Amino acid sequence: MLPADPAFLTRSVRATLADMPTVFLPTQLRDLTGGVARIEADGASIREVLDQLERRFPGVRARLCEDDGLLPSLQISVDNTSTRKLSTKVQSTSEVHFLPAIGGG
Repeated sequence: MLPADPAFLTRSVRATLADMPTVFLPTQLRDLTGGVARIEADGASIREVLDQLERRFPGVRARLCEDDGLLPSLQISVDNTSTRKLSTKVQSTSEVHFLPAIGGG
């Protein structure tokens, strides 16, 4: 039976969402997400987070990956640390950003 207090339900939902990494989606993907810019996605690695995003928003993986890796034009930031590895571990409190790779020369 559900508690009668709607405030309790709100706290429960917030607590559940806080236990998942937060993914910040670039503008180029928002046509697939209905305009959503930030979403919580379950997973212990970038690969698992991507799997979750693909299940929820088909087509996301094709815009971020080629073969079994990240597109060369992209970089991932996990908790302010840059990576290109899909095997990178994420925590339940992690922030994940997909960013354009910046080249120099």
